[in-house]
Amino acid sequence: MGKIELNPIYSDQKSFHGKAQIEKTATGKRLYSYNLLVAEIVNHDAVVYNLQSDSTLRHVKEFLKQAGYPATNKKQIINDYYVKL
Repeated sequence: MGKIELNPIYSDQKSFHGKAQIEKTATGKRLYSYNLLVAEIVNHDAVVYNLQSDSTLRHVKEFLKQAGYPATNKKQIINDYYVKL
C-alpha cells in the first residue's frame, strides 16, 4: 500500500508540506516524518519511536489525535506511547 500525506486538522499549520506521511498496514497505520518511521498504531495500540525534532513532535501529535489518542505534550506522549528502539 502507498503512503498518503498527513493533513493537519488539530494543528494551526495549513500543511506539513509532504514531510509527514501515513502508510496503512494490515494491522493499523504507520507515520513517517521526513521518510523515517516515527510512530504507528498496531492492533489499536499507539507506539512512538522518535520525537527528536519539534517538527516530528507536531507530526506525531497530529497523527495520534486524528486516531483518537490523547496527545497533549511531549512528556505525556513519552509516558504513554514511547518505545526505545
